[in-house]
Amino acid sequence: MPDEAEIRPGETTLELPPADDARLRFIGRIRTPFLTRADCPRQGDPEEGPECRVELDPRLEPALAGIDDKVRLELLYWLDRSRRDLLTQRPRGTFSLRSPQRPNPIGSSMVRLVRRDGPVLVVRGLDCLDGTPLLDLKPARCDQGRQMRTEGEQGG
Repeated sequence: MPDEAEIRPGETTLELPPADDARLRFIGRIRTPFLTRADCPRQGDPEEGPECRVELDPRLEPALAGIDDKVRLELLYWLDRSRRDLLTQRPRGTFSLRSPQRPNPIGSSMVRLVRRDGPVLVVRGLDCLDGTPLLDLKPARCDQGRQMRTEGEQGG
């Protein structure tokens, strides 16, 4: 298995000071069957992908009120095992790719909510490693817009 820190042909790096200014708080962990980067699909499949677990910190369970009505969710997560110093990757620039190797390795996936079990969401459509820290989750934009129209129609 290749070393994840190894520079591959077409990759260039930038020397950076340690990053310590974001002050993010992880709100949970993501559990997937993917143990290595090679195991991860290039993109998750919300219909046929494996069921994965989004384990929210139990203290935050009240924040899930109303989530059961959603079909699609957007998950934001911290790709904690990714390189942060790559400028180019075979031969494109990092910002023109969806690679997990980036200065601020924030991942995002649009997933399908299968069910909720207390502070745990079972979803399909993830493409990250098991144990990935969760940053945030929100309804997919199309679901949110549909709900806002419905609420506006009721109120007016």
